[in-house]
Amino acid sequence: MADDHTTQAFGIYGSRLASLNPTPTLDKIASDGMIFDNCFVSNSICTPSRAAIITGQNSQANGVLDLEGMLPVEKQYLPQEMKKLGYQTAIVGKWHLHEEPASFDYYYVLPGQGQYFDPEFLVQGDKAWPKNVVKTSGHSSDKITDATLDYLKNKRDPNRPFFLMHHFKAPHDDFENAPRYDDYLKNTFIPEPESLYDNGNNGSVGTRGKNDSLTRILGSSVSHRNLIRNQAMNLYIDSTIYKNYGNAEDYHGKQIEKFKNSPEEKAHTSKVYQEYLKRYLRCVKGVDDNVKRLLDYLEEEGLLENTIIVYTGDQGFMLGEHDYIDKRWMYDESMRMPFFVRYPEKIKAGSHTDAIINNTDFAPTLIEMAGGKTPDYMQGKSFKEILETGKEPEGWQQSTYYRYWMHLAHRHQNPAHFGIRTKEYKLIFFYGKYWVDTDDPNAVWNKESWGNDFTNHTPPAWEFYDLKKDPKEMNNAYKDPAYQETILDLKKQLLQLREDLNETDKNYPHIQEVIDTYWDD
Repeated sequence: MADDHTTQAFGIYGSRLASLNPTPTLDKIASDGMIFDNCFVSNSICTPSRAAIITGQNSQANGVLDLEGMLPVEKQYLPQEMKKLGYQTAIVGKWHLHEEPASFDYYYVLPGQGQYFDPEFLVQGDKAWPKNVVKTSGHSSDKITDATLDYLKNKRDPNRPFFLMHHFKAPHDDFENAPRYDDYLKNTFIPEPESLYDNGNNGSVGTRGKNDSLTRILGSSVSHRNLIRNQAMNLYIDSTIYKNYGNAEDYHGKQIEKFKNSPEEKAHTSKVYQEYLKRYLRCVKGVDDNVKRLLDYLEEEGLLENTIIVYTGDQGFMLGEHDYIDKRWMYDESMRMPFFVRYPEKIKAGSHTDAIINNTDFAPTLIEMAGGKTPDYMQGKSFKEILETGKEPEGWQQSTYYRYWMHLAHRHQNPAHFGIRTKEYKLIFFYGKYWVDTDDPNAVWNKESWGNDFTNHTPPAWEFYDLKKDPKEMNNAYKDPAYQETILDLKKQLLQLREDLNETDKNYPHIQEVIDTYWDD
């Protein structure tokens, strides 16, 4: 798994970037197995997504709503279940679930986000977690792969099967590539999304404000549009703007001049986009090359054909679509996860599926592929049958649920929202409040947490997209009379999903009040 590796940055998903051939090794793995076109994250942010993958549960069930959530050893279900099946378990690289990954037999993990260069790793040892530290020299993608190869060669029992989670830090921001890639794509023009300059009818009053009054402070941008955080602030290290983010509270209740996309502004946006994408894709190139090192080892040792290889990211990522950066949104570029599986014995090469899966389904599937049964406490469903037959079993899920809890966090300024996605449609409700009731004078939350605007409520609003006619989500058709029956049906499905997954707001009455008020809006 890579961090923030989105489907646009592959060859196999046919995006505008596919012609750049950014992932030849990964594309080959995918072509040797099954590619999932409709794999989605349930909460597009690192820690909750990783918790969903380890537990097979959504955020309320596993208790990890946001980046501060922790996953204690008793909830580290996936390695526990794999051990019951006789597997040696190991995790190398990014963990980001704060507590010791003690359910694994072996771990060699980055502290928190970790560093791109000369990373330290936390290991088992004589001292209590997290005091056993190994220092290294080099780039994290290389060092993580070095550690995995060391585990495979020297640390495992070759007579027993192994379950290994190899997790890159790349291509997470701030996109620091290994120096050998500095010239990669240097003279190449990176194709730009049309919505970088014109967002059409994407969004709603919940994301744009009335008469676009909130566009200058909601949704971190590539362009200068967002005054609080835009990508130039992350790229130009030797400048006065580097990490010189704005403060949301400075703009509360104020009229702000509307962003004008002049020729000069478009030139600036293009320059920033080109730099952004080249740095991102250089990190992706390092991931792809290091995956080749792993494959070469498996092949040399005669393990390749008998090893199930799964590749994914922890969520998607916005690469300038709608003039957005980062993830968090329920828009497809952020919500869709790359996912493909190679296992020649059971999975037909060159196969594709449009079956809907999400990251809570990963653990059940891996457990069943290893010969076990999905535990009752997991909410996800095994798609082993889809992998082996290419067909959806009778009664397979036709939709997936999404919820982003971190209202206006980290100066990315994404309003809190939830919704449902089917193969044809998407319905989103922006409820615009933090999960703690910040209006309650007795409420407690982490007021030291970096760059947050939790106390600011944004307007509630619905968005609806016809994904067959509008795959780039450029037209919010929620008010279109032609779709009213479809929207009513999706709302019924959404209510049922929230009940079935224990994702209601019965524990958050301040949010439920907004839902009740605006449900039929």
